[in-house]
Amino acid sequence: MPKLAVIILTKNEEENIEGAMDSAAFADEIVIIDSGSTDKTQELAEKYGARFVLHSMDENGFAGQRNFALTQTEAEWVFYLDADERITSNAADEIQRIVCLNNQRCYKIKRMNVVFGQMMKYGEHRPDWCVRLFPRTQVTWMGVVHESPISKLPVVALQYPLHHYTYTDWHRYFEKFNQYTDLMAQRMWENGKRGTFLDILIHPAFAFVRFYILRLGILDGKQGLIFALNHYFYTMIKYVKLYYKQREER
Repeated sequence: MPKLAVIILTKNEEENIEGAMDSAAFADEIVIIDSGSTDKTQELAEKYGARFVLHSMDENGFAGQRNFALTQTEAEWVFYLDADERITSNAADEIQRIVCLNNQRCYKIKRMNVVFGQMMKYGEHRPDWCVRLFPRTQVTWMGVVHESPISKLPVVALQYPLHHYTYTDWHRYFEKFNQYTDLMAQRMWENGKRGTFLDILIHPAFAFVRFYILRLGILDGKQGLIFALNHYFYTMIKYVKLYYKQREER
């Protein structure tokens, strides 16, 4: 029988890791790739019986972590799960059937985003599709942040969803906000992108209109407005960081 490893990337995820592992309990192996937790993440993972591997995040970012994870298991199939995500019971059954069949396909799963307790239907956090289930030797990852899988296999949709408890704590939200804007500014710089002060003014406005109006974030009520505004500031800050980075380089 083919084996399945569920891979979880972590850093200071003591509040999330047990729930993630519980939802992945059906797997043959759970592999935790940790980039330097200082809380109880390691203790909780090892107590659960997961394989815990410490691996510092380098210039290859999240893609580098996901590619490294492929070297830490011999399972024929891998499913990538974030610490703040939960595999629903129906999805778990579906994944097990697919692994047993061992058809060489990649599989995408619908991710339902829960933001501060509210299931979001529109805007920035509307349901999205993520390719997460692969034959282990048939995938590589690219991208420092918002990484994406590369495979020659066809992609098939799973029927049942994943629940993503994306934000529950404002302190954690702004930690990620700062981390991601750093990474995005660095990636734009490395790709030859340069920013002007006009970019700082124009791009955030378009980002707000796209998520609040065009993607109907207005229908998500107060949360829709709050996170459309937050996306405005996210876009502004990444361009601010790019703008000042190029001034420093001069």
